[in-house]
Amino acid sequence: MMLAAEMFLQPDGTFWVQLINFAIFFAILTAVFYRPVSRGISARRKYINSVHSDYEKYQTEGGKLRAEAEGVRAAARRDAEAAIAKARAEASNKAAEISANYTSQAQSTIEAADKQVDAELVAARVGEESLVRQLADLMVERTVSER
Repeated sequence: MMLAAEMFLQPDGTFWVQLINFAIFFAILTAVFYRPVSRGISARRKYINSVHSDYEKYQTEGGKLRAEAEGVRAAARRDAEAAIAKARAEASNKAAEISANYTSQAQSTIEAADKQVDAELVAARVGEESLVRQLADLMVERTVSER
């Protein structure tokens, strides 16, 4: 039995053929399978990394654009509020101007009416003495004629 064990450990011609056969198989396996698969995995890894970096870049750009859009909205809000305040001030000024204009028209109408009333009063008083005399004469005449 010892002989069989020693024989097993002795390299013979089949050992070298099996070793060459294994080397050829490994070379073919490497050329046909390992390298293409390794290249495919490497290309896939590059693609995944580029997608990941693009995602991060676009997330950053999206955040910047959102902030910029919020700034634009805030500026538009401020501009609109300023325009509304300006329009309110102009409307208030215009209302005050219209009110002042109509107040002055009303005042001039009142003054004209006062002048007309004064003129009519003066005209009535001018003829007052003659009317009083005529009335007195008429009363005296009626009183005398009744008696």
